[in-house]
Amino acid sequence: MGIQIKFTVDENNDGIQVKNFLRGDCNVSATLLRQLKLVENGITSSGVHIRTIDKLYSGDEVAITLPDEKNEIEPINLPIKILYEDEHIIAFDKSAFMTVHPVHGHIDDTLANAAAYYAESKGEVWSFRAVNRLDRDTSGVLLTAKNAYAAALLPKSVKKIYIAVCEGVIKEGGTVNAPIRLKEGHSIQREVGSGGVNAVTHYRPLKYGNGHTLTEFDLETGRTHQIRVHMSYLGYPLAGDDMYGGSLKYISRQALHCREVCFQHPVTKKQIRIESVLPEDILNILDNVEAEIL
Repeated sequence: MGIQIKFTVDENNDGIQVKNFLRGDCNVSATLLRQLKLVENGITSSGVHIRTIDKLYSGDEVAITLPDEKNEIEPINLPIKILYEDEHIIAFDKSAFMTVHPVHGHIDDTLANAAAYYAESKGEVWSFRAVNRLDRDTSGVLLTAKNAYAAALLPKSVKKIYIAVCEGVIKEGGTVNAPIRLKEGHSIQREVGSGGVNAVTHYRPLKYGNGHTLTEFDLETGRTHQIRVHMSYLGYPLAGDDMYGGSLKYISRQALHCREVCFQHPVTKKQIRIESVLPEDILNILDNVEAEIL
């Protein structure tokens, strides 16, 4: 039997149709609602199967049984660190140089492969659904949903905080509001320019020294390479980010880390905060530059 999620009908929904209740207050997507119709006892009230056209009344307890999950990614035993896990969500501490999803050149050495192995080792089956995207060389919190219900709701409440080491001394925080587009003649590299998609980055220096600044970032938008492009645009490329003008002197990858992810749990509605400590290669930069606290 699949995972079951329960909802209680309040006075405001007295007499409402099942489909309207689930699509409204319960935030069940249209796609998931169609799938529930195909699951045996996919929607029940007091343990009795009900149809989407039936009516509900104040005090009724409605339960949905999520469809069985499928894993289509090869399980591979790779080292991973888990920061948080429950029935609906799992958050990994992604290491640098690990690709998130299988792509050409990285078929069986990704976080998705490792997650599939971890699930299999626990006797569980769930699809790997990354909620926040991290580049291969970026480290930190990687939030994933174990089922379709959580996957649909999590992106609506997720807030991410990044930490990076920028080249140059930044003494005051600010905001970059500049569109980002694909650089002409390139398939990956981006740049600030007209015709690009809207992108807004808030930044705040934490400490600096010897020409480098440890900086905190709060993103309003989630564009590809957003922090890297915006800081390069300001003249403060990330250390190690040679694609956007950074030096490889102190670190062999962009010095970017997702330090914190906050969100409202899709089922319990509790606020959850997950943190990841800065990795050694970024901490070593700070040691080398003898940073001073601002």
